[in-house]
Amino acid sequence: MTQKNPFISRAAVGFALVAAALGVAVIVGMTIGGGAAATSLADAGVVVRWGLPLVKGVTNIGTAVAIGSLAFAAYAMPAKSELLSKTLNLAAFAAGIWTIFGAVTLLFTYLSITGSAFSTDNTFGSSLWLFVTNIQLGQYLALNLLAGALLTIGALMFQSLTATLIMTAFGLIGEIPIALTGHASGAANHAMAVNSIGIHLVAVIIWVGGLVTLFIMRTDDIAQQANLVKRYSTLALVAFGLVAVSGVAAAMIRLGSLSNLFTTYGLLVSFKALCLIVLGAFGAMYRRRLIGQLETGSSRGKTFFRLAAAELAVMGVAMGLGTALSRTAPPFDPLSTFVPTPAAILTGEQLPAELTWSGWFTDWKIDILWLLIAIGAIVIYLFGVIRLSRRGDKWPVMRTVSWVAGWLFMIYITCGAPNVYEQYLFSVHMLGHMMLTMGVPVFLVPGAPVTLLLRSAAKRKDGSRGLREWALWAVHTRWARFFSNPIVAAINFATSLVVFYFTPIFGWATREHVGHEWMIVHFVITGYLFVQALVGIDPGPRQLPYAVRLMLLIGTLTFHAFFGLSLMTGSGLLLADWYGAMGRTWGVDPLADQQNGGAIAWGIGELPSAVLTLIVCVQWFNSGTREAKRLDRASDRSGNKDIEDYNAYLARLAKMEERR
Repeated sequence: MTQKNPFISRAAVGFALVAAALGVAVIVGMTIGGGAAATSLADAGVVVRWGLPLVKGVTNIGTAVAIGSLAFAAYAMPAKSELLSKTLNLAAFAAGIWTIFGAVTLLFTYLSITGSAFSTDNTFGSSLWLFVTNIQLGQYLALNLLAGALLTIGALMFQSLTATLIMTAFGLIGEIPIALTGHASGAANHAMAVNSIGIHLVAVIIWVGGLVTLFIMRTDDIAQQANLVKRYSTLALVAFGLVAVSGVAAAMIRLGSLSNLFTTYGLLVSFKALCLIVLGAFGAMYRRRLIGQLETGSSRGKTFFRLAAAELAVMGVAMGLGTALSRTAPPFDPLSTFVPTPAAILTGEQLPAELTWSGWFTDWKIDILWLLIAIGAIVIYLFGVIRLSRRGDKWPVMRTVSWVAGWLFMIYITCGAPNVYEQYLFSVHMLGHMMLTMGVPVFLVPGAPVTLLLRSAAKRKDGSRGLREWALWAVHTRWARFFSNPIVAAINFATSLVVFYFTPIFGWATREHVGHEWMIVHFVITGYLFVQALVGIDPGPRQLPYAVRLMLLIGTLTFHAFFGLSLMTGSGLLLADWYGAMGRTWGVDPLADQQNGGAIAWGIGELPSAVLTLIVCVQWFNSGTREAKRLDRASDRSGNKDIEDYNAYLARLAKMEERR
């Protein structure tokens, strides 16, 4: 008799648990929410109405396990281990499910939208191809499908931890189209909706995919199993917080008011929230108690995996309810109150009131993505400082103050008045840009986050890579060494202005949400690398002499000055069909506002530059002082032999001069 493979058996059980719970939740949710009812226009039939959410749910399971298993492996599993190899095989299998059922999802979505029946004739094929190539929804679904197919191949071909991390990043990027097509992404508050869905997707993927992987990859090595559980618990805690915050944000957009919680849509949201609470209770009440017992090889290990099976079922219910919600009409549609003014047509929101001095402090529009990133960066940094303090090591207070101030500044730029008005006033956009690329990095770089991470994080000894190991890997990659080279960083910092504003990239970053977020990332990173090259404390390429650093700084300032002057003296709008078409009835005209933006690029950028110049000069002075002290100590240790040798050298020169 053929012996069963425990890996395959556990994989089958894990997938079956999630899929069965998801299917039940979809059926119940569709029935309660009315998503199963026939549409009055172009109904695609009962097969598509029920088949689309069920197939989409299976696609979501495959996606979560494919990307989540890779993320878990990159963070928790030893390199070149059998465990890593099996996990990559699991990821390939799950990505295959993602690809196959994703193709069916695309087909059913087309049938649902058009209300047509499946056919094998040329007309149907050409119409479907048109949907995939020319309609945005079809393009997004096709891109996500392509990501699944490529991930299937990649997980089979590559077996290293580095490749695992890269594939994880690629898979998460492949989810961006899904975030852009989510059931809340068409809301008037488009940026908040898309970011909420994106954060929710990432958190659910890591949470669900990691748990399925943990459930399947059980090992007889007690220490290794305990490490896997502890590392997953860390990821699950972060995912739990992100799911909670992003879920609340998305629900607020679609519900509109608390009274809508008592609608059928609100009921489904409440059930999903209840699932989240149950999952949080599992983690808080049981996992902490059982992890320690796993390390001792206690029979409680079986209890833990029974708990994991129960969690998988609850996760399946939550995913099923989410799928049912995507097919349920919300009680509040923000677009129902949409007034088609020029500003609203361009931005999706009504033109705000004129910006006043008090508005710089009172006007806010939260970007939940950067708010969470900033809070996370502060919390992780403070956790590292506290760990050092408990160990008896000291960390300079001003580094902590600088780091926290930099992220608080980042929150203001991305969530405060600059975020409210940057779409309507070029001058405000330019102010935010200059602060992102020159202001924020001036605070963040002196915080020396890499140095803190290397000192505070424990070194792993089992061949896996935690935050410390991945940070070292990132610092020493060929790409990092190239782009952090002081000359390259200076060129990138200076030329980014011209490349961004005088090419179609500016239009893309202004009109598209993904482009806007990319712009923030790009300018913060280019500014950070440039400031790091000038005054950085963290490890990196060999630093240039201080005199050369000052020359680089002066050169980039000159470049910024010419750029600012070109805008101040320009007679044409960079984006006339955007800034010139807002219909503003307040403030200066768009061209004058653009010229003000040029003055900001030239003038306001000087303040961070002056700070950088001062820091470089102070470091130069301190370096000379330290070198002098080092030479004095060396002289004292040698009994002033270096001075005696120098005096003898001068005496020989004097004798040679006398002979002449």
